[in-house]
Amino acid sequence: MEMFEYVAVLTSIIIGLGIAHLLQGLARLIQRPGHERVYWVHLTWVFFTFFYAVFWWWFEFRLGTVDVWTFQLYLFLVLYAVVIYLECALLFPSSLANYDGFKEYFYSRRAWFFGLWALIMVLDVGDTWFKGAEHFSSLLPNYLVQMVTAVALFAVAARTRNERFHAALVVFLVVGELAWALQFFETVD
Repeated sequence: MEMFEYVAVLTSIIIGLGIAHLLQGLARLIQRPGHERVYWVHLTWVFFTFFYAVFWWWFEFRLGTVDVWTFQLYLFLVLYAVVIYLECALLFPSSLANYDGFKEYFYSRRAWFFGLWALIMVLDVGDTWFKGAEHFSSLLPNYLVQMVTAVALFAVAARTRNERFHAALVVFLVVGELAWALQFFETVD
C-alpha cells in the first residue's frame, strides 16, 4: 500500500462518518415526520455540507501526486477531515429537547458552525498548496479572492441572526458549489 492510499483510508473513514451522520439525521426526519420542527435554511446547509464532504473526498485524489509525505501533511489532512466531520455533526444534534426545532438550534450554534466553516476555508488553502505549487498558482487570483470572501461572509454569519442573510448565503453557496462542480468535475486530473 502506498502512503497516499494509507492516508486516504483514514480520511475516508472520517468523512464517511460525517456523511453517515447527515444521512442518519435526514432519515430521522423522514421516520418521524412532524416530530421535530424543520427549518429550510438548516436543511439547505445539510445539503451543502453533504456535497462539500463528497467533493472534498473526490478532490483529495489529487494528493496521489505528492512525492514526499510528511507527518505534518498527514496530521493536516486528518485535521481537515475532522473539521468537516464536526460540521456534519453540528447539523444534527443527538437531541433537540432544549430547542424549539432546528431553527432555534441552528441559530444557537451559528458561532461554532460558521467558525468551523471559516477554518475549513483556511484549511482548503493549505490543502490546495499541498497539491502542488503549479496547481495552486493555476487557481490564482480568483481562488484566494473566493477564500477571503468566504471567510468574511462566515464571520458575518457567525455574528448575525438575520434570517435573510443566512438564507441568501446558503442558497448562493449551494448554487456556486454545484455550478463549480459541474464545470470542473468531469475527471480528477
